[in-house]
Amino acid sequence: MVLVKNFKKLSFLVYGLGLTGQSVVNFFHRNNIQNFQVWDDINRDLYKRRRPESLNKALKEVSYIVLSPGVSLNKSKNKTKLTKYKKKIITDIDLIFLLKKFWKSIVITGTNGKSTTSKIVQHLLIENNYKALLGGNIGTPILDLQIRKDNILVIEASSFQLSHSKFISPDYAILLNITNDHLDWHGSMKNYIDSKFKIFEKQKKTQFSFVNKNFKKNYQNRNFKGKLIIPDEKKYKKLKFKIKNLYLNSKINDENMTNVLSLAKVFKISEKSFLTSFDEFKGLPHRYEIFLKKKNCTFINDSKATSFEASKFALLNTKNIFWILGGLPKKNDKIYLNNLKLNLVKCYIIGKHVNFFKKQLKNSKVNFTITKNLKNSILQILKDITLFKKKENIILLSPSAASFDQFRNFEKRGENFKKLVKQYARKYI
Repeated sequence: MVLVKNFKKLSFLVYGLGLTGQSVVNFFHRNNIQNFQVWDDINRDLYKRRRPESLNKALKEVSYIVLSPGVSLNKSKNKTKLTKYKKKIITDIDLIFLLKKFWKSIVITGTNGKSTTSKIVQHLLIENNYKALLGGNIGTPILDLQIRKDNILVIEASSFQLSHSKFISPDYAILLNITNDHLDWHGSMKNYIDSKFKIFEKQKKTQFSFVNKNFKKNYQNRNFKGKLIIPDEKKYKKLKFKIKNLYLNSKINDENMTNVLSLAKVFKISEKSFLTSFDEFKGLPHRYEIFLKKKNCTFINDSKATSFEASKFALLNTKNIFWILGGLPKKNDKIYLNNLKLNLVKCYIIGKHVNFFKKQLKNSKVNFTITKNLKNSILQILKDITLFKKKENIILLSPSAASFDQFRNFEKRGENFKKLVKQYARKYI
């Protein structure tokens, strides 16, 4: 990667030394950028020689503060100090856009489906002979990628990363959806929506903006300059039956694939190439992951569904569902099952916030039991299957909640679920 003129003359404070913060430090080292300091509220020993004696002085003197996405201004113990220099705050993705241009960039955001859509986009481009790299919120920090001038950079951007961005200007910006999430971090729904719309803020007339139809007016009222495209789900559904990949062909991916089809048309990828590109595609772990089928039972790990809006996709997709839910509920989240309850056989509540979910399910008038943990849930479901005697049984972990009350992250929750299922399904089915 080639640095822009005068980039090395700038000074930086890397605030927060998690995975992203460390990637920024490594990036600076690789590019011989020496004028930077680091700060972490908890870890005082990492890169100790780079830690300033005075945070106030460092914040005042540096050109930019590279804030890690895990750091919330609303929750930081240095909230007042950081807010004072808010205009200096940027993110790791901003550093990419401060560099000389790679060939093309695609930035994808949304409350639900952004990881899967990002992976699908990269897969489609590679299948059609583009050199596409994928990074960002999906796992590999963007600055850890070895980017070259002939690369298309596919970036999954979270609202945390976008909230403080100042230089992001993608050739193709995709907003999938916005639903209630991360309000504890952003402080309000307005702030959350504003963060998502930052992907369009710096776009030029030659760049493309793909916007969910529900947010068309919101986009137009902000006077952005990009070429507006509203993905048309009806056009996708005319092609959907021709896609052989069962995972992508499911209802849960309709919105994702609608956006991918719109992008494919802009890239002038033919319908035939679009349809044949996905034969070998495999979904990401913990996103409606069908990991075991035994007799008339199908087990699905959807641990990534950390809000009810995320779980709705799974609940819409099939019937005869034995639904495991619970954990740490998101701020202001509500469970509105309505017609979805017709797809449910029974619900099983786990986690330390049982009363919240008990109240929600009582209001929906569905059959439920409190099982507290995944092991109890699985054992109870295996008993209930014999009682309800359905021809097909869908055992679904889609918690509608964060995992932190019982697990380190949603990945650990999903892995634990799969391990327990494989252990007890062999024994009881």
